[in-house]
Amino acid sequence: MRGYVLETPAGWAAWLWSSKGLYSLTLPLPTPAEAIAAVGGEGRIMDPWSGEGRKEEQALAAALSRYFKGEKPGFAGIPLDWTGYSPFTRCVLRAVRHIPWGRTLTYGEVAARVGNRKAARAVGNALGRNRTPLVVPCHRVTAADGKPGGWSGPPGWKERLLRLEQRVNP
Repeated sequence: MRGYVLETPAGWAAWLWSSKGLYSLTLPLPTPAEAIAAVGGEGRIMDPWSGEGRKEEQALAAALSRYFKGEKPGFAGIPLDWTGYSPFTRCVLRAVRHIPWGRTLTYGEVAARVGNRKAARAVGNALGRNRTPLVVPCHRVTAADGKPGGWSGPPGWKERLLRLEQRVNP
């Protein structure tokens, strides 16, 4: 796997890229070292703009920069490495990846989309395993009452991301 670190307007993001695509991604953290540690990076971490990053990795870097500048990023073309996910988790993450910018679905609505209306709790558990936030926008899934619901990311980030997306024109 190749590791990358990028300074965004919101802090430092890091990610790991396998031969299949994006494997894991951090939300921005205060320092490059924290971001690299959070993503599980070890060994050499590259700057995606150094010329060593491939076109897809540079596309992710550009999309992250746009996102945190408050611009619609375009993550749809980023290939993902689904290795290690159960078939159900993969199904949930694929469904969530299609939630449009600035919109939300409830856990129950996602459960219905994956074929089991009663699996809202299982959807939440699957989203808790998401290694690629933003690209798989689990922050766009809310509780039935419209409140943010559970979140495995840093405190306050789910609400921050939703506010950012609702301010930006689609």
